[in-house]
Amino acid sequence: MNFVAIDFETANGKRDSACAVGIVTVKDGVVVDEYYTLIKPPGNDYHWGCVRVHGIKPADTRNAKTFSELYPEFERRLRGQVVVAHNAPFDRGVLRACMDAAQLDYNSLDLHDQWQCTVKIYREKGFKPCGLSACCEVLGIELIHHQALSDAKACAELYLRRSE
Repeated sequence: MNFVAIDFETANGKRDSACAVGIVTVKDGVVVDEYYTLIKPPGNDYHWGCVRVHGIKPADTRNAKTFSELYPEFERRLRGQVVVAHNAPFDRGVLRACMDAAQLDYNSLDLHDQWQCTVKIYREKGFKPCGLSACCEVLGIELIHHQALSDAKACAELYLRRSE
């Protein structure tokens, strides 16, 4: 079982405002790599509501690299992979919007169009509610919610346990 779990945090309501990402690489059912970085969003512009959720502030990303500068690292981890996210439409939308804003071709990543979505998987298993923190609580998975790497690690664990 090979896949990459990803989680973005955004600075404001715009999808191209990624301010953090966590990426967890799983090969043969084992986590082999964990990656986390802050990202300087366009204009380093934050909405207070987003800051309240994840705690990342403009001062934290003032000197961080932009999505464009970090893209080679993202590409290395994502190209050709099965991608899993807890709310896949959101994270896929953030990746696409950031790539569009950076004038990068999303299709060049050669990702499967249908990302695997653990919200959908666990909703179909009957979990209610099926948010990340609720699923993790039921299954005893450690989580620091809205910390991108912790969210990506939890998502990877949920995906690994989907058949249980």
